[in-house]
Amino acid sequence: MGYVYLFVAIVAEVIGTSALKASQEFTRFWPSVVVVVGYGLAFYMLTLVLRTVPVGIAYALWAGLGIVLVTLIGVLAFGEKLDLPAVLGLVLIIAGVVVIQGFSKVSAH
Repeated sequence: MGYVYLFVAIVAEVIGTSALKASQEFTRFWPSVVVVVGYGLAFYMLTLVLRTVPVGIAYALWAGLGIVLVTLIGVLAFGEKLDLPAVLGLVLIIAGVVVIQGFSKVSAH
C-alpha cells in the first residue's frame, strides 16, 4: 500500500503546485483552496508512505516524479517552454527514478 499512498501524495502535490500558479499569489479563492487541500493531502499521504518505504526513497520518488509532472503541466496548461538543458535535466531525473525502482534493494519491500 505504501506505493499507492505515494502515488496519491504525488498527484495531490502536483495538483496543489499547479493551482499555486492559478491562485495568483493567493488572491483567487478557489485555486487557493486547492493549493491548501492539495498540499495537506500530499503531506498526510506521505506520512502513510513512510510506514513502509524508507524516507530517502519516498522523498526521491515524490520529488522527482513531482518535478517531471509539474513541468509537463507547465508546458501543456500554461504554455511554458523548455530548452535543451531543461529537457536533459528532466531525462536525468526520470533515469534516477528508474534506477531506484529497478535496481535498488532499498526500495523493494
